[in-house]
Amino acid sequence: MEFIWDLEIGIWDFRLPNYLYTTKSLDGQTQKGTREAASEAELARIFREEGLILVSAQLAQSPLKATKKFAGFFSFRRVSLVEKMMFAEHLAVMIGAGLSLTRALEALSTQTKNRLFAQTIVQLNEEIKKGSALADSLACHPKIFSNLFVNMVKVGEASGNLEKVLKILARQMKKDHELISKVKSAMIYPAIIIGAVFVVGALMMILVVPKLTQIFRDMRTELPYSTKLIIAISDFLSQHWLWSLLIVLAVILGLRAIARTKAGKSFFDWLILKMPVFGEISKKINSGRLALTLGSLIESGVPIVQGLEIVSGTLSNGNFSRSLKEAAGAIQKGEPLAQSLKKYPHLYPAMVDQMVEVGEETGTLGEILNKLADFYEEEVTNVTQGLTAIIEPILMIIIGVVVGFFAISMIQPMYSIMEGM
Repeated sequence: MEFIWDLEIGIWDFRLPNYLYTTKSLDGQTQKGTREAASEAELARIFREEGLILVSAQLAQSPLKATKKFAGFFSFRRVSLVEKMMFAEHLAVMIGAGLSLTRALEALSTQTKNRLFAQTIVQLNEEIKKGSALADSLACHPKIFSNLFVNMVKVGEASGNLEKVLKILARQMKKDHELISKVKSAMIYPAIIIGAVFVVGALMMILVVPKLTQIFRDMRTELPYSTKLIIAISDFLSQHWLWSLLIVLAVILGLRAIARTKAGKSFFDWLILKMPVFGEISKKINSGRLALTLGSLIESGVPIVQGLEIVSGTLSNGNFSRSLKEAAGAIQKGEPLAQSLKKYPHLYPAMVDQMVEVGEETGTLGEILNKLADFYEEEVTNVTQGLTAIIEPILMIIIGVVVGFFAISMIQPMYSIMEGM
């Protein structure tokens, strides 16, 4: 059944599947055509009543599906956080409006432009029609739906508050997206500057330095070591530019491969925490995500131990993930969460411990954590807004040193040549 928006009358329209069929009459005559039916069995029953025998039946591709397939051809084979956020938000609205879960999923599968996500929603719907719970169906797609998503939906289904839980989940993903977007936006300017420096530097080495090198060789003057170094780099880039690109690519891929290993990720996580400015940003981001996600889970009715185990898998820095797993174990032994977090002063600011302690004492931990998440969201916003102002002078100093080294190395031999003339 297709669930589409009828442009002429402005309402949602339900349409039965369309089948390409082949039938035979009692006297052996063959007939082919298309007909709508709820299922192949229903189609066979209809033809039996007409005195025909159904030989074959195949679902015909509707224009709607053909359009979705064509659009999906150009889409990336991934599902973004925004798409999942809109999915949770729209599903909550449809369920709240009284639409059944299967009909809501049918509608959502036609609305998304992402072919992969549309196919996934269709598969979810098929599993639910067979009797599976929504959470169990979501768990079959771990690359799309996180452990957090699955567990919150499971709690919503068990408590009968799926609509409320989906709204909380959508809100949590929206704030998470805003947090990540702010950090990425702050890093765009430095990334562009660094990229431009590398491109200009490479062009100078390939196009300008060889001409100066030829002058030095013709004059047969003794060159400083710094000049020899630049000439050597220029010669290599000019003569082996393809190898240079391959080396850069190999270094990038190598670093990514190392970062994905357990030891490599631990090293980079430790390095980020030790870096000036970025270490503080990492602490605030992870503390904010902890407060936001754990607060949402507690509001949904998830036990705190299970919530900590779920949250530990959502944090970007492994040091924070390990601390939460250890805190979950300590809580099972009767230790308060605030006391567990105080063991990691190098990770969590004092405000986190104090706010959590107040929440535990007053029985409003979920509410306190949401307030803490709002506080750190504002903190990250303020830091990222000033990040460009902090990084800009550092970049200018580095660029100045590089340009000065290049200028001195190439101009000094020229002065030596002029003095010798």
